[in-house]
Amino acid sequence: MKIESFRRWYLVHKWTSLLCTVFLMLLCLTGLPLVFRDELAVWLDETVEPPEQAVPVPVNLQELVNDAQTRLPHDQVKFLILDDEHPAWFVTLGESAASVDNSGSYMYDSRTGAFLHDVPINGGVTNVIFKLHVDLFAGLPGTLFLGAMGMTFLASVVSGVIVYGPFMRKLPFGAIRRERSARIAWLDLHNLLGIVTVLWVFVVGITGVVNTLDRPLLAYWQMTEIAGMLAPWKDKAVPATFRPVDEAVRAAKAAAPDMIVRFIAFPGTPFAGLHHYMVFMRGQTPLTSRLLTPVLIDAETGQLTDSRPLPWYLTALVLSQPLHFGDYGGMPLKIIWALLDAVTIIVLVSGLYLWWQKRKNSAENLLMQTDGTAESDFPLEPSARS
Repeated sequence: MKIESFRRWYLVHKWTSLLCTVFLMLLCLTGLPLVFRDELAVWLDETVEPPEQAVPVPVNLQELVNDAQTRLPHDQVKFLILDDEHPAWFVTLGESAASVDNSGSYMYDSRTGAFLHDVPINGGVTNVIFKLHVDLFAGLPGTLFLGAMGMTFLASVVSGVIVYGPFMRKLPFGAIRRERSARIAWLDLHNLLGIVTVLWVFVVGITGVVNTLDRPLLAYWQMTEIAGMLAPWKDKAVPATFRPVDEAVRAAKAAAPDMIVRFIAFPGTPFAGLHHYMVFMRGQTPLTSRLLTPVLIDAETGQLTDSRPLPWYLTALVLSQPLHFGDYGGMPLKIIWALLDAVTIIVLVSGLYLWWQKRKNSAENLLMQTDGTAESDFPLEPSARS
């Protein structure tokens, strides 16, 4: 690689890293406890584990909805959600079905229908950490800003990989020159940890950027495909009464017999419109369990009216979410994700240290060849400098 090309890539790596490091540090520090979010929420009494043993009985979902409604009689049910990992249903309410914010969430045992927990809304340590990680408490602008920082971080990763090859040409892989100054030792450690974790960092970075687009992508889907599904009912009067949610579930299961319910959007929500339930079904294998199929059920008759696969961009979104936090492989994978997160924090800290120390060096050192006397960041082969 020509020295001028190398220097340009080095500057790209340097300035993109500096631009996003503070925010990446925040995301890594908040992401670390979020890897264990479910366990942390139980430990902090923000949620509960369903009993290990229970005698299953037929559960009437409408009874769960009615019970939740009595707890907040002036609000409306928005969603009925089946937990992926625990035998539990969650009933979520808002001031209206169309409300963006939730006003209540109640947890029930999916095997017995027993009430388990009143889930705190917009409170609790895990929720604070999650909001800080997702949008910096700034809503959509904060989310999109973090997405931009994620793109900058990906540019830093790519440029770092390009710089790494020429840099390590004269050094064995994993070499840490402890006999040199502390700065050179940190430089070698920074490069080693960075290249070892580069694949994981790239995957988490890409999925993080995709996740920041969830609200715009969902809004686009609602304005296009969902609007098309609901168009025939646009001018019809809203039904005075709705069929029980259990009938909607039965109709959805009949339409997708090899799938199970993931969650149900109630009439009045942006997903379902004023006349329908939208039942989201998922597969039962490890490969298909994250893939959703929306099934539209007429809330007045309980009959199927439409069903379409998710568009590719929402499929990418639902697949990226569990991959980002490593919560699809149980505790062993969570531990691996946490260790890699901790290593990334070391890479970020060491990068800041190197930049600070580099400010003390002369500009001429930037292009000096490591020859045993000069402390350079660029130990290039002579051929690479031609």
